Amino acid sequence: MPSTHRGGTLRLDEDVTELCTEIFADLPRSDQRRRGREYVRGLLGTRGRKSIRNIAGISEDPAAEQALHHFVSDSTWDWMPVRRALTRRVTRSAGVRAWVLHPTLIPKAGTHSVGVGRKFSAGLRHSLNAQRAVSLWTATPDFVTPVNWRLHLNEDWLTDDKRRRRAAIPDEVVPQSLGACAVDTYLELDGTPGGLVLVDAREMDAETVVRRLRASGAAVLARVPAGLGLIAADGVTPGGSTGGGLPGGPEVQPAGELAAAARRSRRPVFAPGARRPVLAGTAGVRLPSTRTRDPLTLIELTPHGGTGPSRLWLTSCDNLGLASLVRLTSLVARVGHELETTGDRVGLRDFTGRSYAGWHRHATLASAAHTVLATHGSATPAPGRTA
Repeated sequence: MPSTHRGGTLRLDEDVTELCTEIFADLPRSDQRRRGREYVRGLLGTRGRKSIRNIAGISEDPAAEQALHHFVSDSTWDWMPVRRALTRRVTRSAGVRAWVLHPTLIPKAGTHSVGVGRKFSAGLRHSLNAQRAVSLWTATPDFVTPVNWRLHLNEDWLTDDKRRRRAAIPDEVVPQSLGACAVDTYLELDGTPGGLVLVDAREMDAETVVRRLRASGAAVLARVPAGLGLIAADGVTPGGSTGGGLPGGPEVQPAGELAAAARRSRRPVFAPGARRPVLAGTAGVRLPSTRTRDPLTLIELTPHGGTGPSRLWLTSCDNLGLASLVRLTSLVARVGHELETTGDRVGLRDFTGRSYAGWHRHATLASAAHTVLATHGSATPAPGRTA
């Protein structure tokens, strides 16, 4: 990356050097640390698709493409220590307020990329050829960047010995639900995160996701489907009768019905950058699977005027006001926007290789490049909205 002036490319280049020196410090060989810096610089300096060929194209080294391909796809370095180092740096410098778990589909044209297959997109309402992944993002109102990734591999891949061998998928990778994959994306950082975890759990086993995150000690703010079964905290149904759906216990009801109690307490709350408020109300609930009466709060958000579909969030936070919680929900939309903008600028979804390890190493290096842009103030501002 050429150095031009203090306030522009030179400053960005210095940020790359500083970040890479820290996060690659534990790589065992100097050539690996050098290739790591080259790759991150290439992700930031290459126009168009961030393929290894295009990244190598800006290098003066004639062997750069082969060397970078080996570094990403065939080398032996472990990506998790790099991600943990990136997480420590970000939490130290950015004052992280929350963590966002973000499931995403990565469209693919071919059939050989690891994990690719026909996936249903709820947003597009049709299936497409894609990989499915979950990313963990650090988040504040002014700074978001990814620090961990997991591929969600289904049984079509994990029970096919030929595919597993070709992609070099480790034996310890086993089939799991999308919700389990999301929770593990948070947990595998060895307890480094802590704090509030946000997740859109509508396409997951939301109850299990919330319960597992709570068991880890995390505070949770999860968007949940209207059909999620919950129990009113006071054991009273919205209609006023005591629950009796289960012998000897309170009635389990859909979250959408329990939201009627929240509706009675709703008030206008502004999200960041919004011109109009949303109407927000709360009701005390708990999970049916929780033996103790662990209190949770169901939040119903309705567009201004009280018309249109409501959005339901479940939270364990009892030390934040309603207005703060509503504002925090906008971080989920912020991450989705960031993935589509700055994420594509650094090639977060551009890896075209076949190997499992290659995909993870590319995602790690692209996350480092994204962090440089976010720290440098070059990330794309997100529209103000709640998810």
